Amino acid sequence: MKKLFVLSGALLLMAYFAAPLLAQCSGAKARLASSQPDIVGVAMSSKAHTTLVAAVKAAGLVETLQGEGPFTVFAPTNAAFEALPEGTVAYLLKPENKAKLSAVLTYHVVPGKLTAEKVLAAIKAGGGTATVTTVNGGKLQAMAMDGAVYLKDAQGNTSKVSQTDLMASNGVIHVIDSVVMP
Repeated sequence: MKKLFVLSGALLLMAYFAAPLLAQCSGAKARLASSQPDIVGVAMSSKAHTTLVAAVKAAGLVETLQGEGPFTVFAPTNAAFEALPEGTVAYLLKPENKAKLSAVLTYHVVPGKLTAEKVLAAIKAGGGTATVTTVNGGKLQAMAMDGAVYLKDAQGNTSKVSQTDLMASNGVIHVIDSVVMP
């Protein structure tokens, strides 16, 4: 009986001290999960997206893209911005062109979290194409060709998706090789 009492006491002491420890571990796990960067944080960590980050800042979209989302961002690389006609980026970055810059950037954002798997499933379900509506209300057409996914913009130009599923706490980023235009 005395052994049972000692064992019960030991178990109670272990439970007493283990509960806060388990709570700390759960809290650390929650902090770790929430420490995943948001869309802006992921873009900022990429040396290939410094122009995009500068444009997002100039357009005043940082807070929006750090919001709850979820968002899917088709993120043009620095090389994609450099391929635009000379002077285009400088023109769009001027404060008086903030609305135009915002329209271009929000054309790269789709509400919801569209992973590569979901995009491919939509293309398959659509018989080879899928149309998505961007945050600015424009349409992008996704299609699969030659083992890759391409986006066709409102101007009829195509952009190749070169990297997929860069996960963020509030969505996903897919890297594209050109700037899509509304």
